[in-house]
Amino acid sequence: MTAKTPPSPKPTAPNTPTQAEPAFGWNAYAERINGRFAMVGFVALLLLEFFTSQNFLTWLGLP
Repeated sequence: MTAKTPPSPKPTAPNTPTQAEPAFGWNAYAERINGRFAMVGFVALLLLEFFTSQNFLTWLGLP
């Protein structure tokens, strides 16, 4: 009878970046998510101005 060896874990590169874990407070993960939402909002604002032919302040009802 032969003993079975457990499968070895998948090899990883030595410089593989680790994923940031969600955490409470000011951290790199929160900043990354905040930046992504800001980029989406900025693109949405540009599309709004393009399709309505009005700038943001006029769209809000300001001068």
